[in-house]
Amino acid sequence: MALHPVLESVTARIIERSKPSRGAYLAHLEAARIKGVQRGALSCTNLAHGFAAFPANDKLVLKEVKKPSVAIISSYNDMLSAHQPFEGYPQLIKQAVREVGAVAQFAGGAPAMCDGVTQGQPGMELSLFSRDAIAMAAAVALSHNMFDSAVYLGVCDKIVPGLLIGALHFGHLPAVFVPAGPMTTGLSNSEKAKVRQLYAQGKVGREELLEGEAKSYHGAGTCTFYGTANSNQMLMEVMGLHLPGAAFITPNTPLRDELTKAAARRAAVITAQSDEYLPVGHVVDEKSIVNAIVALLTTGGSTNHTLHLVAIAKAAGIVIDWNDFDELSRVVPLLTRIYPNGDADVNHFHAAGGTGFVIRELLDAGLLHDDVTTILGKGLRAHAAEPFLGENGQGVVWKDAPLESGDEKVLRKAGAPFSADGGMVLVKGNLGRAVMKVSAVKPEHRTVEAPALVFNSQEAFMADYKAGKLDRDFVAVIRFQGPRANGMPELHALTPALANLQDAGRHVALVTDGRMSGASGKVPAAIHVSPEILAGGPLGLVRDGDIIRLCASTGTLEALVDSAVWHARSMATADLSPNQVGMGRELFAMFRNSVCEAEKGATTFPLPSPIPTTVGLHDQDPVGNTVPGSDEDFSMKKEA
Repeated sequence: MALHPVLESVTARIIERSKPSRGAYLAHLEAARIKGVQRGALSCTNLAHGFAAFPANDKLVLKEVKKPSVAIISSYNDMLSAHQPFEGYPQLIKQAVREVGAVAQFAGGAPAMCDGVTQGQPGMELSLFSRDAIAMAAAVALSHNMFDSAVYLGVCDKIVPGLLIGALHFGHLPAVFVPAGPMTTGLSNSEKAKVRQLYAQGKVGREELLEGEAKSYHGAGTCTFYGTANSNQMLMEVMGLHLPGAAFITPNTPLRDELTKAAARRAAVITAQSDEYLPVGHVVDEKSIVNAIVALLTTGGSTNHTLHLVAIAKAAGIVIDWNDFDELSRVVPLLTRIYPNGDADVNHFHAAGGTGFVIRELLDAGLLHDDVTTILGKGLRAHAAEPFLGENGQGVVWKDAPLESGDEKVLRKAGAPFSADGGMVLVKGNLGRAVMKVSAVKPEHRTVEAPALVFNSQEAFMADYKAGKLDRDFVAVIRFQGPRANGMPELHALTPALANLQDAGRHVALVTDGRMSGASGKVPAAIHVSPEILAGGPLGLVRDGDIIRLCASTGTLEALVDSAVWHARSMATADLSPNQVGMGRELFAMFRNSVCEAEKGATTFPLPSPIPTTVGLHDQDPVGNTVPGSDEDFSMKKEA
C-alpha cells in the first residue's frame, strides 16, 4: 500500500526541520561507541568495583570483557499498582540473559510517582518534572559505562517517557522496554464515572465514592482506562521498543513471565557484539516518531503525549510541533473506543484484537511507515502479531493478528472507523495555541461561545461550584497552571463538576495552561495553552465577562475583545509562593525556572548541539557527504 500523502509530507517536513539537530545527535551517538564491550574502556580498578559483589560465574564473564552486559533499570515500587509486578522481574531477566551467555546487572532505580494518588494534591506539582528526573536517574544508572544494552521496566504517565529520554541520551546502546500489563477488569468505567458525578453533586458520600474507586483500582497492574499509562504502552509497541503484543498481557501470568524472559534475551543479542546491532538512537528516528503520533491519534490516546512525544523526539534530535499532530489527526481514522472515549477498557481492546490489529490496519491503509527499525530488525510488519505461550507452556510464539475485530464496539478496521479523524485538534488565536481532544466530545458541544470566568486555581473553581455560583453558560479560564507557574499539574478535579453542568444543559468549556489528560472526557477543553502567562502568554489579559470562542471545527481559541482594549490591558499576576514550598516542591525550583513552553515539550533539556567531528569517532570516518553517525551511515555499517 502506498503511503498516505499527508503522512509523507509531514514526515518529510520533520526530516528537513530536524537535519541540524538530528545530525548532531547521531554524531554524539557514534562518538560514544567503542570497539568491543563498553566496559572495555574501564580501568582495572573501575571494573573491579563494577563486579565486586557479583556471583562468581557472572563475575568471570564480566572479567573476561568479551560477552555483553545488560543493564536493568526499574521503576519498581509497591505503591504503584502498575509497577508492583516488577518486583520479581530482575531475577527473571538475569536468568534469561545467562541462557544466552551474557550477564545482567540491576543498574539503578528510577523514581515513579502515581498521578492517581497525587491528583488534586500538592505532590501533583512534581509530576511533570518527574519525567526529566527519571531521565536523569536512567543516565546515572548508565553512567558507569558497564553496559552494552539495557532493559527498562516502566509503565505509567511520566515514567516511560522519562526512561526513553534517558535511553536516547545513551543512544548507542540498544533498549528494550518491558511492561507489566493491566490489572484485570473491575467496576465498569461508566459506573465509576457515575459515582464520581454523584459525589460531586453531594448525592453520595465519601464512603460510597471510596468503595467505587476501590472496585475500579483493585489489584496489581495498570489502571485499565486509556489514559497516559496505557497510551505509553501503545506507543512503545508501534515504535518497536516492545516485543510484539507485550503491552496488555495481565501481570502474574505465565505468558507475562515468558514475554519478560524473551525481552531480556533479545536485549542481550542486539548489542554491538552481534551482527544484529540495534541501538535505540537509530530505532527512534523521524519515521518512528511519526508512527507514534499516528498510533496516539488512531486510538484516542492521552493528550499528555502532545508534551511527551515532543520531548522524546527532542532527545533524539527530532523537532516536532502541534501542527504535525493536527495535520495527521485530520487524516488518521479513529479505530478504537476505549474509556474515556467509550465504555470498554484495555482488556476488552486486547481481546478484540489489540495492538497487532491496529498496526496491521494502519500499515495496510498506508498510515504507518513500515520501513523502520525495531528491536526485531527492519520492518514494522513483524509487530502486527499476537503472543501466545509456546509448547508445554514454555517460551513465546507469535501468530498474525486476527483479520477481524472481536468486538466492533471497541475496535474497527481502517475502512470502517468510528470517525474519519483522530479527534485531536490544534486551536489557536489571540489566547495562544492549545490542544483539544474531541474524540469523546459530542459534535453539538464542540463549539462554545460564552463569557469567561477566570480562576487562578482549580480549588477556586471548585469553591464556586460547591457554592452554586456556576449554574450558567461560561468558559472557565484556569490560569497559572503552566510548567513555570506550578509544574503544570493535572486538573482532573474539574471533570465531574463540568460534566454535571453540561448534563444540566449548560454550555460550558475549559481553557487552561494546565494539563487534563485522557480523563478529560466529554467537556470541550483547550489545554496546554502555550505560551503560559509567565512566558508572556495572553491568558493574563483575559477578564471575567470577556466572550471566549472555542471551536474545534475551525480551530479557534479567541477572546472576542476589541483589539485596542485588549492591548491596553496589563498582564495579570498571582501570588505563586504557596506553590514554591512543601511536599518537595522547593527541590524542583530549578525545573520551574528553566522549563521550556508546552509546545516544545515542557522539558528542561535542550536539543543536541554539534560536537567537533574529530572527537571520538571510533570506527570510521564519514563517508562522502554523509553526516558522521547518520542513519544512512548506520545502514551501510550493518550491511558491511
